[in-house]
Amino acid sequence: MLGLRFRMYLLTTLLFAVIYGVLTAVGTSMGFANWSFYLILSLGIMLVQYMIGPKIVEWSMRVKYLSDTENPKLHEMVRSLAVSAGISTPRIGVAQVAVPNAFAFGRTIKDSRICVTEGIMGLLNERELKAVIGHEMSHIKNRDVLTITLLSVIPMILYRLAWQFMFFGDRRDRGSSSNTAIIGIVAFLFYFLTNLLVLYASRVREYFADKGSIDLGTPPSDLASALYKLVYGSARMPKEAIKDVEGMKAFFANDTSRAMQDFKELRDLDIDSSGTISATELKALQERNLKLGFGDRMMELFSTHPNMLKRIKRLSEWGNG
Repeated sequence: MLGLRFRMYLLTTLLFAVIYGVLTAVGTSMGFANWSFYLILSLGIMLVQYMIGPKIVEWSMRVKYLSDTENPKLHEMVRSLAVSAGISTPRIGVAQVAVPNAFAFGRTIKDSRICVTEGIMGLLNERELKAVIGHEMSHIKNRDVLTITLLSVIPMILYRLAWQFMFFGDRRDRGSSSNTAIIGIVAFLFYFLTNLLVLYASRVREYFADKGSIDLGTPPSDLASALYKLVYGSARMPKEAIKDVEGMKAFFANDTSRAMQDFKELRDLDIDSSGTISATELKALQERNLKLGFGDRMMELFSTHPNMLKRIKRLSEWGNG
């Protein structure tokens, strides 16, 4: 299996090649062949996002950072996992939202932060919470948080180009209007394709973070049980609460928008109806032959996270504890 970092570098190169080609074509069609201007413009947008990205996350999720004396158990959990991961201890925060989840963000490993939402604290037990934090710690160790943020800029630029040329092009000249419409359609096509690549990168990094949590000592059944509870907890949330965090779901441990569908697929795994997934129940899943239908495969294609049943099936193949 190709390493996560190599895949991310490969996708970054591919996506930048796409936007370079599109911007050059757009500039040439407009009679402005100085492609370097567009390249500098896109790099400038990325630089701005790099600089202000953490602040946007903090503002969007209403993050309150914890002092060293607040929630000592959580501090100790994060510190011990950081030592096991061989990285500096991230800053710890609580997002003041009810949807149960956790996320990691930051520009570099030394600048990293791990946040839990208010909703997760009363939902997971200590072992399950440690499994989720191990997942987020692995995102930081893998350096994929910044990469996925920067990659997401490229479809955004292409979308803006498509919107501009399709709906706000110069319509005074019929020939010019036709050309701008074509450019807009091509830009939209590339937006669609690059967005699929970014979603693919987002899904891949989740598998690596799951495996990273296991490598940090998490029993697979603890992470499976935590994911099951997060799905159930999100499915119980009002639609307004889910909509409120829609823009952040790529950072979460699961896709909150798919929580109800995920719960319907996962509830059969909880054989004893305990609200958790035990090592025995996870072992039973390992022995099942899992095949996704066409509809499930299509939904996964347009999701920021892997299909949850397939993801927990992968956990079962990494052993039980």
